[in-house]
Amino acid sequence: MAAVTPSPPTPQRSSLVDDTEVALRAWLATGTHRPGDRLPPELELAGMLGVSRGTLRTALDRLEEAGEITRRQGSGTYVGQAVRPTAFHEGLEVLRPYSELAERRGVVLSVRDLEIAELRIGAEAGEAFGLSPDAEAWTITRTILADGEPVAMMRDIVRPGIPLPQEKRLRRAIETGSMVLDLLLEQGVQIAFAVTRVRPRLLSARDRAGRALDVQGATAVLELEEIMHLGSGEAVQHSSDMFAPGGIDLHVRRNLEVAAPAPLVRAIGRSGVA
Repeated sequence: MAAVTPSPPTPQRSSLVDDTEVALRAWLATGTHRPGDRLPPELELAGMLGVSRGTLRTALDRLEEAGEITRRQGSGTYVGQAVRPTAFHEGLEVLRPYSELAERRGVVLSVRDLEIAELRIGAEAGEAFGLSPDAEAWTITRTILADGEPVAMMRDIVRPGIPLPQEKRLRRAIETGSMVLDLLLEQGVQIAFAVTRVRPRLLSARDRAGRALDVQGATAVLELEEIMHLGSGEAVQHSSDMFAPGGIDLHVRRNLEVAAPAPLVRAIGRSGVA
């Protein structure tokens, strides 16, 4: 009797849950949502992918176990937080106040060495505003603390004539972690875009900024010079911010816009039940 040759094993197909998990992970990797951002409701996500809510929930369970998302009872699903966040994690593609970035990462901001005064704007701000360097404008200088640790020394110069809150309210807002950008937006100033220049600086413990950031010896830091503009192109705020090592994590992501996760091809024509 002839021997029967066994058939090769049939490769195991991934399940619909597996495919949903992969699709969600790929969507999150595009950077459309950042740590702490709230994701669309489950019903909406399931519709985007073309799967049932049961399939989606199982895939989300897996992402939650891996720490890639978090769920809050009665609130929703959020992109997972880093275990040890820097004070600020910023993509330069979108203009957001540092106060918002810190809140998303669960970091509490406070301020020390706050100075608010009308001072000579100097050459850099004068060039940005198209004014004489000897012109005077409100200048706000302070050290930013994140959870009690110094992470940045910030100086903001607001173009003369741009509305700001009265000095007492301005001081109180800055002391509680608000940024000048927050206050300009509250005052109805139509900030449209910012131009940011990133450059390295070497500080010593003798420098004012070095003392503010508690540096020991020669220390390399990042300085961000940022100019805020109206839609007309007019510059209204000039900022010079120096960040201590570990104070900011900058990145630039370049990708095609992905508004929603793509529907699963294998789910088309199926009931969507895993």
